[in-house]
Amino acid sequence: MPYDFDTETDRRATGSVKWEVIQSLVDPAKWIQTDAYFGENRILPMWVADMDFLCPSAVIEALEKRVRHGIFGYTQPDSEYFRAVIGWMKRRHDWDVKQDWIMITHGVVPALHLLVRTFVAPGKKVLVQRPVYYPFFSAIEKNGAEIVSNTLNLKNGRYQMNFDDLAEKASDPDVTMAILCSPHNPVGRIWSLEELRRFAEICFQNHVMVVADEIHGDLVYPGNTFTPYAATQATFMDNAVICTAPSKTFNLAGLQTSNLIIPNQRIREKFQKTLLANGIFGINPFGMAACRAAYDEGEAWLEQLKAYLHGNLTVMTDLFRREIPHVPVIKPDGTYLVWFDCRALNLDNHDLRDLMLNQARVFLDEGYIFGSEGSGFERINIACPRSVLMEALERIVAAVQSLPER
Repeated sequence: MPYDFDTETDRRATGSVKWEVIQSLVDPAKWIQTDAYFGENRILPMWVADMDFLCPSAVIEALEKRVRHGIFGYTQPDSEYFRAVIGWMKRRHDWDVKQDWIMITHGVVPALHLLVRTFVAPGKKVLVQRPVYYPFFSAIEKNGAEIVSNTLNLKNGRYQMNFDDLAEKASDPDVTMAILCSPHNPVGRIWSLEELRRFAEICFQNHVMVVADEIHGDLVYPGNTFTPYAATQATFMDNAVICTAPSKTFNLAGLQTSNLIIPNQRIREKFQKTLLANGIFGINPFGMAACRAAYDEGEAWLEQLKAYLHGNLTVMTDLFRREIPHVPVIKPDGTYLVWFDCRALNLDNHDLRDLMLNQARVFLDEGYIFGSEGSGFERINIACPRSVLMEALERIVAAVQSLPER
C-alpha cells in the first residue's frame, strides 16, 4: 500500500520536544515551553532526530490493540519480541543474533551513560570521532571519564577516519572505550567493511572496548549498503556492544525501547548488574508491541520512506548548489540528518545561529555542539513533508543571500 509522507500533521499539544520547546537564547542549557515560536510566522524546527511522519499502519494498529487490552502492568519481552528482533537483524543486515545476546534498555542514550559507568573507571578516557552526536559527550563526562577525539578528516566533501591518529590515541592505556557512530551522525558516513575492520583491529589490539551506536543503520540512500560492526570479525565482537533500536527507523523514540546486542557473556553479566543496581528492568509494553509490529510488518513502509527521504535530499542539494553554492551540502550515505558547510559565510557561532534562528526562522542543531570541529556547520533534519522542507530551505537561502559580501 502507498504511504503518505506529504501531509503535515499538527504535533502541538502532544508534548512534542521538537515542536513545543526551544532553547533559551539567554541560557542554552534551559528550554522554554512556548507556542509563540511555533504559532503564526512559526519557526520551523528541523533540529532533533525525530520524524514528522506517521508510523506504519501496522504499528498504530498494534498499539491500538494493546490499548484495548486495558491493563498496562510490568512487562517482560516475550519470545515473539525476540523473534522479531532476531529476524530483522538477519533479513536486513545478514547478522545471526542469538536471543541471549539481546539486552533491553530504555533508549540508546541512557544505555551509553550506563555503559560508561560500568566499563570505564573514573578518570579514564573514552574515544569518539568528532564532530559527533553530542549526547556522547555527556555520557562520558557525567560519569567521570574524559573525552578523547580521533577527529574525522574532511577531504573533497567526504569525511574519513584518521587511522594513524586512532592508533596513537588507542595506545594510551587510559583509553578503555571507543564509541563508534555508525552510520555517523551528523556527517552521514556509512563506514565500509574495510574501514570498520581497521577501526576494530586497532581497538582490539589495544584492549579498547567498542560501543557501536547503529541506531541509524536502517536508513541508507541508493548506492550505499550499511555494514554492521558484527561483519568485521567474530573475535572483535568479543569486546563490543552494539546499540540498536527501532526508534529512528520507524519514529518510535518516545516509546523508549532499545536493544543492545552483546555476544560476550562476561560483558552482559556485568552490564546486567548495573541495570539492576539502578532499578532498571522489563520493557515498556507499548514499546514491545510497536517494535514487534515494525520489525514484522514495517519493511514496505521503510522502503517508501527511504525513497521519500532521498527525494528530499535531492531537493536540498540541488537548491543549495544552484542558489548558494558557497554553502555546500556534505552528501550523506545514510540517516535523515544532513550536514552543511557555512564556513564561507565567515560568521562566528553566535552570528551563524542568529542567522538561522532569527533571520531564516529555522531551528537547527548548530555545528559547534558536535565538538569544536563542527564550528561553521549546521545540521538539518529532512524527515518532514517536502512542503515544510522547501519552506525551510527557501528561508535559509534567502537569509544567506541577504548577507553583505565579505
